[in-house]
Amino acid sequence: MFSRLPLALALALPLAATAADAPPQQFADLGDVRLESGAVIKDCKLGYRTIGTLNAARSNAVVFLPWHTGKSSEAVSLLGPKGLFNTAGHYVIVVDAIGNGVACSPSNSAAQHGTAFPAFNVRDMVESEYRLLSEKLGLKRVHAIVGYSMGATQAFQWMVSHPGYMDVAVPIAGTPRQTSYDLLFWRTEEAAMLADPQYANGDYKQNPKLPLYHQIFSLNFDTPAYRAAKTKPSEVDKFIAETIEDDPDAADANDMRWQMRAFLTQDIGDDAAKKVKARVHIINPRQDLIVNPAPALAFAHQIGATTTVLQGDCGHSAVVCASDQIRAAVDRALK
Repeated sequence: MFSRLPLALALALPLAATAADAPPQQFADLGDVRLESGAVIKDCKLGYRTIGTLNAARSNAVVFLPWHTGKSSEAVSLLGPKGLFNTAGHYVIVVDAIGNGVACSPSNSAAQHGTAFPAFNVRDMVESEYRLLSEKLGLKRVHAIVGYSMGATQAFQWMVSHPGYMDVAVPIAGTPRQTSYDLLFWRTEEAAMLADPQYANGDYKQNPKLPLYHQIFSLNFDTPAYRAAKTKPSEVDKFIAETIEDDPDAADANDMRWQMRAFLTQDIGDDAAKKVKARVHIINPRQDLIVNPAPALAFAHQIGATTTVLQGDCGHSAVVCASDQIRAAVDRALK
């Protein structure tokens, strides 16, 4: 979701694996994928990595869905006994979702490159993931779907699109639908992207830095109290420079925008609560300024889900500040 997020997580959490010893990148070829709109993504592949071994009963599969443009290469290093949840005893499948730059995306499509790539929504992302798990990996059901941020928003959709497919769902810092504040924030981010001359309406030759986009994100990533406590006024220029500095691993701008547009349109529907069959534990930071926690907590009340509400002032970065609390909650939910 933000180039600073993987770095912040890596600094805060003992890594389960380095890039050198991470599980190998794998791909599932889905062919041409028809979207809810009727448009078609040509030659679509999803990426994934696995941790652990599927047991004889095929009952220990846990799917992890990363954040906005989050990659499995980043996410696998954040799982384990000191990570976001303990992978021991589980067969963990970390998914590269449509639009993340590894799976079929605007940045890597030969037939539909850049702005020619079809717009997709969160339901399309979930349907492609269902095909990966059921058709390509042969899993008739999984034990759990766990997601963080945009991955958590996908987890909410999983609950209603395929309610009988998982035993447990654990969305972390996600939402079942957008509030007006969410829409205002993300539309402002998109406007900052479109206003950047280097973005060139998506027809760029070199991935743009998008300094205003990243500064706006940084403004909301933490709470005012947290940022004021962590950054001295004399260090603000340095903080901004670090926020917008060149990053060779930064997500492609069109990939970011296409996934952002999917997030903007997400709403699981008014009748969603009665469809849920999984045991659900919902985790949200109380002061999240990136993903408003109110819809998730209201949905928890509707379906009788258990919750963990993170009370600190870290905002969306609570996954860093409250990692021990999150890990304990997820590990309990997965039992």
